[in-house]
Amino acid sequence: MTGGNGATVLRGTTIDLASVGYTQSEFFLSGNATSYAPTAALGSDGRWQVAPASAAPYTTRIVVYRPANPARFNGSVIVEWLNVTGGSDVAVDWTYTHNELIRDGFAWVGVSAQAVGVAANKTTDPVRYAALSHPGDSYSYDIFSQAGQAILDSAPTILGQRRPRAMLAEGESQSASRLTAYVNAIQPLAHVYNGFLLHSRAGGSAALSQAPQPDVQAPQVVHLRPDLGVPVLTVQTETDLMLLGYLAARQPDSPGIRLWEMAGTSHGDNYTLTVGPGDNGSGAAGLQQLNSMLNPPTGTTGFTCDTPINTGPMHYVMDGAQYALNRWVTAGVAPAVAPRLQVTTSGSAPAFVLDANGNVKGGVRTPAVDVPVATLSGLGQPGASFCRLFGTTVPFDAVKLEALYPTHVHFVERWAAATGSAVFAGFIRPADAAELVTAAARSSIGG
Repeated sequence: MTGGNGATVLRGTTIDLASVGYTQSEFFLSGNATSYAPTAALGSDGRWQVAPASAAPYTTRIVVYRPANPARFNGSVIVEWLNVTGGSDVAVDWTYTHNELIRDGFAWVGVSAQAVGVAANKTTDPVRYAALSHPGDSYSYDIFSQAGQAILDSAPTILGQRRPRAMLAEGESQSASRLTAYVNAIQPLAHVYNGFLLHSRAGGSAALSQAPQPDVQAPQVVHLRPDLGVPVLTVQTETDLMLLGYLAARQPDSPGIRLWEMAGTSHGDNYTLTVGPGDNGSGAAGLQQLNSMLNPPTGTTGFTCDTPINTGPMHYVMDGAQYALNRWVTAGVAPAVAPRLQVTTSGSAPAFVLDANGNVKGGVRTPAVDVPVATLSGLGQPGASFCRLFGTTVPFDAVKLEALYPTHVHFVERWAAATGSAVFAGFIRPADAAELVTAAARSSIGG
């Protein structure tokens, strides 16, 4: 697609894709989408039984980032359910994981699956997006299926190359909640995707259907069905467990299910707000992110919280998750088994078990929590605003930093060792490890 203001409307990264060997294109997708109705009560076990209900016409769009050189395409396509919590399409997981996707040659497709995103696109550029039409979110699940099938059926046009070997669906936050419903209800019927990455889902899921179609809400607690037949990797933050109710939806790892809970992380963070959009993979963002732990921001332009927001390591673990899911699907090698974040139920409400530095114990470990320069939490923002999803950072003062790390060499050696442990455990990619260690070496921490 071209026309209108001449630019694709999508919030995500601001890097020059051509400079990293990628191209961008946009396509309209039209058809008749189906809504679904349950044929039995929707249970917490996720073994949902549904059938097609009504049909309605639609026209939506997909955005495609792919290697400019077809020889660099690794054969796997990430299909992201674009997030619309803020009222427009946002490529949250592309922002978190674009470095991993680019260096490993993935293709990425963002799908405007929901009505809010389509409406926002039309408002932002009414000429370019005049043809878009969405019948409502009851049809979003089938629109997402049809988008995936279109990629498979029209790979030479959409991807500029061969039919992909793996279709990996993913989404963050509200999108992950919709994909939870998709996994339990739609994937057993559609069989479009080969694996799923659910990032920061809540304890329940999105509704199967909503007005003006019949209102079909999910249970308050929803587990993933254990008989899906394709892998699902769920990656969760501290915020998701406590504020969004995921603690009640925890389930054991199984041959088709893995759960990674990341220590020191929040639902939203400094990387996705300020560092990630401009991270071109040069390594400079590593030092920027490390320094932000020492001097954390309270937000960004137009979005300010009462206390400094989380500056944790989620994007590095998300890179590892992206790699792990792809290897699971394409090579049959399951991701690492991660310990759960430690929770105590001895008080009036569940609470995290904290170490001497105030960081949570357990979970996926990174140098940010094992060689800390701050207390990183997914909790602690006051009030009920959007800020509560962005956690907190409390930097250590100079006295504590000097006590922990008497010399700069001491800090760098400990940081490098913790980074190596995370790589060995399967949670951080070697390229990211190099960035982390370089950042520590270039920092002024220690002594």
